[in-house]
Amino acid sequence: MDLHQLRCFIAVAEELHFGKAAQRLAMLPSALGRHIRMLEEDLGTRLLTRTTRNVALTDDGAVLLDDARALLAQAEAIAKRFRGRGRDRATTLKIGAIDSASAGLIPLLLHDFRQKRPDVVIQLVEDKSIRLLPRLLSGRIDLALVRPPEHPDKSIELLFLFHETAVVAVPEHHSLAEYDKVTVQDLADQPLIVPERRSRPHSHDLTMKLFAEAGLQARVAQLAEEKQTIVNLVAANIGVAIVPRWTSRMAVTGVRYIPLEVTAGGGMNKLPLAAAWVRGTRDPIRDEMLETLRERLGIYAELA
Repeated sequence: MDLHQLRCFIAVAEELHFGKAAQRLAMLPSALGRHIRMLEEDLGTRLLTRTTRNVALTDDGAVLLDDARALLAQAEAIAKRFRGRGRDRATTLKIGAIDSASAGLIPLLLHDFRQKRPDVVIQLVEDKSIRLLPRLLSGRIDLALVRPPEHPDKSIELLFLFHETAVVAVPEHHSLAEYDKVTVQDLADQPLIVPERRSRPHSHDLTMKLFAEAGLQARVAQLAEEKQTIVNLVAANIGVAIVPRWTSRMAVTGVRYIPLEVTAGGGMNKLPLAAAWVRGTRDPIRDEMLETLRERLGIYAELA
């Protein structure tokens, strides 16, 4: 039994729905179910009863819920106290970032931050939002640049930064490659490479909703998880892809990036970027980084 398993159990017990609990924890439902099973095996008892429609607490689950809440609150209080003590002496900041932020925002932010604090060592972790947020909660990273979840954990503080600009990645010899800009209508008959929704819901929904708003059906030719893979598939002439503009900094030969034009009021707000940290924690270096981010946010937003 570990604290993360207890956190998973509490979320399911409060939501009584695996999908909603997984969204709240920014996890995949399959991973959440695995942690619940491991907890039940460790304790040697069934904590939840599950049917295709309902989730309910067993008698043992109801008993554990109060104890788990108390234990987790105590553990978080201890962690906050010692993180604050350690931060007074620490000169290392661990930052997690999604791939487009790693390619675009992170270099700008670190350049500006080092003007103030050249003594601080920055450790970077690049991953998906769905994996970075659990790392944040467990203390393995201090700050995360992520797509904000629809139902964030109450322990997480979020600062909305801006919406990233979308562009279209096309093979360099494609018929659209010489366009100065394209519309969704220009892509109506094009095979599309789209991120998988379970791991990249914002990026997936960007493509699907832009087509829906234009009254078109997206012609999905290939699903992929990683932005680098998506761009490589574009280079291999598998299809075209709608991606964040900062993705163009991932050097791949044979790909052109073209501005995407949408009608006024169109759905270009599908790629939000936010800074996330654990609520109530004391961390002077992290807060200095956030101060730099706020000071320079207007410049960063223009480049996104």
